[in-house]
Amino acid sequence: MYGPEFATDPAAFYRRARATGSTTPVELAPGVRATLVTSYEAALHVLRSTETFAKDPRRWNDLNDGTVPPDSPVVPMMMYRPNALFSDGEEHRRLRGAITDSLARVEPNTLRGYVERSADTLIDRFAPTGKADLLGEYAQVLPLLVFNHLFGCPAELGLRLVEGMSAIFDGVDAERANEQLTATLFQLVTLKRKQPGPDVTSWLSLHPAQLTDEEMIHTLVLLMGAGTEPQQNLIANGLRLLLADDRFAGDLSGGSLPVEDALDEVLWTDPPMANYAVHYPKRDVMYEGVLLKAGDPLVVSLAAANTDPALTNDQRAGNRAHLAWSAGPHNCPAQSEARLIASVAVEKLLDRLPDVELALPVGVLEWRPGPFHRALAALPVTFPPAPAVGATAEAPASPARRSAGPYGSGSGARPPEPTRPKSGWARLLSWWRGE
Repeated sequence: MYGPEFATDPAAFYRRARATGSTTPVELAPGVRATLVTSYEAALHVLRSTETFAKDPRRWNDLNDGTVPPDSPVVPMMMYRPNALFSDGEEHRRLRGAITDSLARVEPNTLRGYVERSADTLIDRFAPTGKADLLGEYAQVLPLLVFNHLFGCPAELGLRLVEGMSAIFDGVDAERANEQLTATLFQLVTLKRKQPGPDVTSWLSLHPAQLTDEEMIHTLVLLMGAGTEPQQNLIANGLRLLLADDRFAGDLSGGSLPVEDALDEVLWTDPPMANYAVHYPKRDVMYEGVLLKAGDPLVVSLAAANTDPALTNDQRAGNRAHLAWSAGPHNCPAQSEARLIASVAVEKLLDRLPDVELALPVGVLEWRPGPFHRALAALPVTFPPAPAVGATAEAPASPARRSAGPYGSGSGARPPEPTRPKSGWARLLSWWRGE
């Protein structure tokens, strides 16, 4: 599940996997064995059966006995951290309570304002040029601007945080990236302990759950991971669908912006975290004739479960029964915030650039390899040049924009090999510095 073939057509992989039943053995990275759960019914069973399946990866046999080395690219995504994602029972409830209470203090109108101002600022940079990479110049950077506000994070720390998190998702020197991420978050926690402010980091540090510094660091890892990579993928995948699928694109010219319907479709068919929700059987379990051994990882394929042929209802607009946010006690605690950020980002882009079109045929857009995410490598578009509305958010007007990614004429010619855009924080800092 780590090569380009899987990234190009995961649906074909899921169809083959279903031929073996509700579960199938997979390799997440070289030498990293797991069982993939592909049916909707089995996924719900695993996600909800806390008496049988645990989240704590300290049960992981192959990591404990050295079969999986600590520098394996998937380890930082699967290793134990003292946060709500990797805990069970009372400890999970305590750590999750600190998250839900802190997020509840974020006013929706305030969050919407952050997103709108950040979106306008980014669109102003490329609107006059008539072309953009909506992944590298928009979807990737916008959540970083928003989270800079929510976390009260100084920009210099933000650069190291997001570069570390991006490297972990991509499996690029993930062990070093994990060390960088942890050290940088310790700096942020230390700062907020001394100088609390009206931000999520400070609210977590002051919560009655009394999170230790270590718990604070790894709770922020969880929030940062959920708020950057999956968020940018939801925005980019939603824009791709709206621009490429006739069911949605046909409505744009008529003035209708079915953004919510498009997001529902993406969350069903191309969820930004396609395979994750790792669980470990507490004891040997027989499920539909297959032995699931205690301590061997079960990876829930949220994407495969959502597209399970056994689901007879194909009405996705307004249907929130998908598993993109997971389910059970570990479902995403920030669903409403994530959806608000994505919907406002997409609406603002289409409102500012109503005639935007893909610069390449949708079939030649490339996807980044990786077993967990569903992530485009680039989303190049063209549009009639439009005036900037003025620097309305955090950053000043910038000098001429650097070249950004592969653009095409739409003739069907295969684009140059796309490279992963440089970290959004790095671009942002260069912009602030006038470089």
